[in-house]
Amino acid sequence: MIAVLPATDRESDIRRLAAVLLAALPGKRVKVEVKEYRKDRSSPQCRYLNGVAYKILSDATGYERDDISEYLCIEYFGGKEKRVPGKRTVTVPLRTTTTDENGKRSVLTAREFADYVAFVQRFASKHGVFIPDPGEVS
Repeated sequence: MIAVLPATDRESDIRRLAAVLLAALPGKRVKVEVKEYRKDRSSPQCRYLNGVAYKILSDATGYERDDISEYLCIEYFGGKEKRVPGKRTVTVPLRTTTTDENGKRSVLTAREFADYVAFVQRFASKHGVFIPDPGEVS
């Protein structure tokens, strides 16, 4: 269960939430986490990044979508060395648009995601590839 409380006048919401928590999973331990609300990136933002920006770059370069995503995440967020079988190391992103530096789920906010998409557009432009803005795509 996820509940978002308003910034003010939340007493009645808290009373309802307390009733839900008291009834939740009787006889079981319950984990309750409180954190600041952040508007995560939207599904349309994700569809644009994968279906437009990454696709245009893939078509222009011949690289697979996953390879483009990994490379651009390293360029934007930084990279770290990871040991892999065969006594080799590879560079992987410090984080992605959905995971933090510890590999835990941490979706970028809508604003952070928009900033990343703008970076992808600038990167493409520097390499002679035009990616239209989200509002220009039909």
